[in-house]
Amino acid sequence: MKIFISYKIPKQISGGGNQFLKSFRKMCIKNKCHASYPEEADICLFNSHQYALDTFLLKKRKKNLILIHRIDGPMRLYNDLTDKRDLIVNTINQYFADGSVFQSEWSKLHNGRMGLKIKPFNTVIKNAPDGKIFNAENRIPFSMDRKIRLVCASWSHNWKKGFEVYQWLDRNLNYSKYELTFIGNSPVRFSNIRQIGPLSSQALSDEFKRNDIFITASQKDPCSNVLIEAMHCGLPCVALRDGGHPEIIANGGELFETADQIPYLLEKICNDYASYQGRIELETMEEVWGQYFAFMECIYDKMQQREYSPKRITIAGAVKLLSVLLWSRVYPVFRNRTEKLTGLRETTQRP
Repeated sequence: MKIFISYKIPKQISGGGNQFLKSFRKMCIKNKCHASYPEEADICLFNSHQYALDTFLLKKRKKNLILIHRIDGPMRLYNDLTDKRDLIVNTINQYFADGSVFQSEWSKLHNGRMGLKIKPFNTVIKNAPDGKIFNAENRIPFSMDRKIRLVCASWSHNWKKGFEVYQWLDRNLNYSKYELTFIGNSPVRFSNIRQIGPLSSQALSDEFKRNDIFITASQKDPCSNVLIEAMHCGLPCVALRDGGHPEIIANGGELFETADQIPYLLEKICNDYASYQGRIELETMEEVWGQYFAFMECIYDKMQQREYSPKRITIAGAVKLLSVLLWSRVYPVFRNRTEKLTGLRETTQRP
């Protein structure tokens, strides 16, 4: 069984989805089931709303190609309710996908609530990082005899990545006891938080290993890759009780609902650090890849036994997808022009 990944994986520093698919491709190559071209493949893995038209054309070229859809979001919750990407996801999932992979139970539940038709073949599989890079080897030991080192990170500068909470920490955290580093892209400059730009995977791992506790305040995040990477490096976490965070953290950290709860939770983890660190339980990339492969193999075997036929392109499906893709391109232009005329454009800064 050969797997083709319908996704152009960038070589430069990029976000969580890119990092996961890069590691997934490495595992396919390692297990000798990677297809460089769709004509060689039995299974095609495609991601969220990205390259939807390319995936549609692949299906047109090879009608018996099984399409597995890795679903993100809902993006309307993370971004705003006018975001058209979920409409692309819902359309291609309904008309073309043979199976769906959700990154968390939270994502499956909320995508269903927001209109996604759940496929008969579906599963929930969390993300995992490249274990050769993100691991707890050679990390600096925790000590109460120095400042406690905290770290947070975000590739995106979207405010819902937790920047209001980070601003609160910048103003209120006890910096005689703690030091806090932010890694990535931020819409604001901090006064007390040390800021460094986006890092390569290896540099990010090295930075995590110099720290003690990871903090994330991202909202409606289905399965935060950077949270998983930090915990694989041995960092207990303090996270917002939202999205897929509770499923990832389990007993390896604490959850907060308001920013003013964070200092107490940090103190709690510091006083029992080894216990929290020992309770971090996350699946390796090998285990996650194995779950994907088993899910794909199940559908493939049913096709071989003629218990299932891959979805075929219908005229209705093609028209629906093309109209959605066109609208998703036209709408942002229309919205931007309307905001300019009415003065309703949201500012990039918040108080």
